[in-house]
This record gives sequence, structure tokens and C-alpha cells, in this order.
Amino acid sequence: MPVDDSSAPAPRSLRERRRTTAVREILAAAEQQIDQQGPAALSLRAVARGLGMTVQALYHYFPNRDALVTALIVKEYEDLADAVQAALDGAPDPADLPRLVVAAEGYRRWAVTHPERFQLLFGTPLRGYAAPAEGDTTRAVRRMATLFHRELFHGFSRDRLAAADASALSAGLLAHLGDLPPVGPGELPPAAIALFLGAWGRLHGMVVLEVFGHTSFVGDHQAEVFRVTMRGMLADIHRRIPADGAAADAAGP
Repeated sequence: MPVDDSSAPAPRSLRERRRTTAVREILAAAEQQIDQQGPAALSLRAVARGLGMTVQALYHYFPNRDALVTALIVKEYEDLADAVQAALDGAPDPADLPRLVVAAEGYRRWAVTHPERFQLLFGTPLRGYAAPAEGDTTRAVRRMATLFHRELFHGFSRDRLAAADASALSAGLLAHLGDLPPVGPGELPPAAIALFLGAWGRLHGMVVLEVFGHTSFVGDHQAEVFRVTMRGMLADIHRRIPADGAAADAAGP
């Protein structure tokens, strides 16, 4: 009996395959330039020269520097998220570490291995560049956020997260957090968003300090300091989330 493949996607044309290959090579050349000279030195002319192309030929794939920067940022966010996911996938079961700590260490390893690419994402903004609103970069950031808040709050019901201790926050801030779109951190109750932001600040801040050389005095113990800090952060946050019964009492009748 013949197989009905009418719903199968049509094979890509030779032109499409060549374009995909060219884009991949351009991004790799741009990454190499960033690795060698830092994000601020990125230029279409230098990338084209490194590939033996003219700038005019490169414009067929990226019409300007901003388009190339946007594609690079998306790629680096995806690579970083892939590294975090790979760390989680490779964790033993049962895990020796909480999965949030495993994810955080995957994030740190990528950052210290690729410091210039990390700076492209989180360092000084490139002069004159603004990421497109609600574009591919936003979706890439949301994927990263989802990975972390999933592991940070794994096992907690929405009622427990909603009843988390947010007594230090103003009513105005809680209302603002409650109005966020229901994607990324906005999937969480306001109190949990506040906890997530605090966790993100501590995690990311430790990595930034290391990548930019501010914790070099710790020497070879930076990974241990990071792990201890992440364990402590996780314990602090989980202490602020009530038990099931307490959450029900907080919710009221």
C-alpha cells in the first residue's frame, strides 16, 4: 500500500539550503570576531572580509548591522539555554544537587567559557542598537526565564506561590507584577515573580562578577563559592513559600 505523504513538508530548494548555510557561516564568522575583539568591534565589513565576501553580498543576508546583531543575540541566547537544558538533562537521578543549582551551574559554565558572547548579551549595550520589541530576542529570553522559574518553583502549587511572603513589596508593585502578560515570568503569581526576580539577580550577579574578573581573588574556588551561594539562595526562597495548609489559610474562605 502506498504511503500518503501529502502532509509531509516539501523539501527545501537548493537556494534555501545555500542561504541557510551562508547564514550559518556568517554568524560563525561574527562570533569569531566577537571572541577575538569583543562585541563593540563587530562590523559587517570585517565579517565579510573574513569570509571572502563583499559587503554588498553580505547585505543579501543581513541588510544592516542591527539585523546581524539581532540574529547573533538570538543565537547566543539559544546556545545559553541549550547549555542550561543540557546540564539538566545530564543530571543524575536522583540528583546530588537541586535542579535549580544544576541549571545555574550550566548557565555559569557557558558564561565563563564564552565571556565575550556573554558580554554581547549582558554587557554594555552596543551603541545605536535596540532589539526589536516582542521579536525573536524577546522569545529567546522568555525561553531562558521559563527554564529557571520551572526549576525554582518545581513542586509548588500556584496557591502556595500566590501566598509566598511578599510583605516587603508595595501594593503598587504587586499590582504591576499582576498586570504582566501571561508569558515567561508573567505566568507566575505576583509574589512568585518577585521571588524569581530576586533569585535571578543573585544568580546573574554572581556570574557577571566572575565573567568581568571581580571575583578573581577567590582563585580556583569560584565554582564552589557559586554553588554555595545558589544553595543558600534556593533555601532562602523556599522558606518564603508556605506549606499547603498555610497557603489555604492565607487564601481565606
